[in-house]
Amino acid sequence: MARKRIDRYHHGDLSRSLLQEAVRTIEKGGVNALTLRTVGARLGVSRTALYRHFADKSALLAAVATEGFRTLRLQTQDAWEKHGGGRKGFEAMGAAYVKFAVAHPSHYRVMFGGYVHGAAAGSDVDKEGQGAFQVLVDAIIAQQKDGLIRRDDPLALAQYIWATVHGIAMLAIDGLLRQPVDAVTRFGIERIRTGIESTR
Repeated sequence: MARKRIDRYHHGDLSRSLLQEAVRTIEKGGVNALTLRTVGARLGVSRTALYRHFADKSALLAAVATEGFRTLRLQTQDAWEKHGGGRKGFEAMGAAYVKFAVAHPSHYRVMFGGYVHGAAAGSDVDKEGQGAFQVLVDAIIAQQKDGLIRRDDPLALAQYIWATVHGIAMLAIDGLLRQPVDAVTRFGIERIRTGIESTR
């Protein structure tokens, strides 16, 4: 019976299934509830099969974070482009960021909860994390060139903006906001815009 359950998965399918089960486990019980053995047992696969894909829990968490950063990058980039960049694109990016966190709280907690802290430079999670942040930096530079926002250091501006929107996202997924998340997000982005607009 166990052999049949293992045979349900092709090589790539098992890796994907392990990742999905890890996300479900985190959603139900938090990161501390996640173990390779538990994930494998729920899928009916052997420890040998597990270790072909993930050496340990840290590797599995890194894969969750990598997927999260990739999805965040794609969604914020898409929001920027679909709204034609500029002010509308920037506002859409902020909304897309918070929506991602609310829709993918397990990914978000792994991405920013210190579980993959110190990821090696050049690793998949490092590349995707840097890529997601670069979308914001590039949007800031584009707006600076158009004279829409002040000429402060783009990296400093990006960290300020990210810190603000990240705070909204964390409060949202923890259920601590006292107003609807869309309203708080909209207000926060408006205040960010007020603070960074070009004065010339």
